[in-house]
Amino acid sequence: MCIRPVFFDLDGKVATRRQILAHLGRMSAVGVTGLGLSLVPMVRTCAGEVVDFIGGPPVADIAPRQLSKHVWMIYAQDAFPTAENHGMMANILFVVTGKGVVVVDTGASLQIGQMALRMIKKITPQPVVAVFNSHFHGDHWLGNHAFGEALGPQLPIYSLDYTTAQINGHEGDLWRSLMERWTNQSTMGTQVTPPNKSTSHGQEFRFGDVTLKMHFYGQAHTKGDLSVEIVEDKVFHVGDLAMENRIANIDDGSYPGTFNYFDKLQQSGGSDALWVPCHGNPRKDLLATYGTFLKGIWEPSVQAFKNDMPIEKAKALVLQDPRVASRAKSMLGFDQNIGKYTSLAYLEAERETF
Repeated sequence: MCIRPVFFDLDGKVATRRQILAHLGRMSAVGVTGLGLSLVPMVRTCAGEVVDFIGGPPVADIAPRQLSKHVWMIYAQDAFPTAENHGMMANILFVVTGKGVVVVDTGASLQIGQMALRMIKKITPQPVVAVFNSHFHGDHWLGNHAFGEALGPQLPIYSLDYTTAQINGHEGDLWRSLMERWTNQSTMGTQVTPPNKSTSHGQEFRFGDVTLKMHFYGQAHTKGDLSVEIVEDKVFHVGDLAMENRIANIDDGSYPGTFNYFDKLQQSGGSDALWVPCHGNPRKDLLATYGTFLKGIWEPSVQAFKNDMPIEKAKALVLQDPRVASRAKSMLGFDQNIGKYTSLAYLEAERETF
């Protein structure tokens, strides 16, 4: 019979779960005894229970919201990862088709992915037949682990080649570690499970009565942002290209590239399309409202650079712009990020000039 593993500190006292999680990340480098912990011998015969014991807590169920005939969304109320929300900060989209369920972005952890699988089963008995990852930031794909574990390595997980390369490179382990740190180890146990299939702009996938079309128009939020169109429903998953009430990380992106991407998507979707972000609520005017806000950062920054003003003056101009000022009090993370993203706009304006 397999017995639950027990950890002790060097004084012979049973270690707390917090002690174990705080040190586990260094175990491979220095060994268990080097951490001031030891394992009872029987643990070596109970590997499966060790994994359960050191894994993060389960994520509470979030009832899916139906957006259209085929499309459902598991909504993330919070915009940033915390110990309290266990990293549940990004919406998960799934499409119920005649040939099975297609998931677009899987969340920030094994536990979030497991929750998503439970919620899908409440809506339909059909199996998940494919997954798409929008880009390489970990809150959008670390949940792949749950889907691969539940459905096997044959489950196709699609992304742009750039995204797969980043996850297979240093970004995969970096994002896994970051999510553990930001959530006080709530996501512990999550393994890097990269996409295993390639997709590209214009490619279409037919799942029974539903068509999914891929869109990619160059560097925007990152250098590899995939937007997935559910054609029959006129629904577009836009990942982090646009957000309802948060500034998107644009460290790896481009302001002019984002505006170009929005223009191309708008041409494809028309006025009736529903734009679904990974952070915030879906809106038909999402590209317009978020694009207006970004232009309130970009255009004053360009003006400041052309007039030989320092970055500090650019920030003052941005804060005075009504497109930005109107959202300063309500936008999540505004005070912490507006200076950084003004600086990025100013530096990109300099690169554009030369």
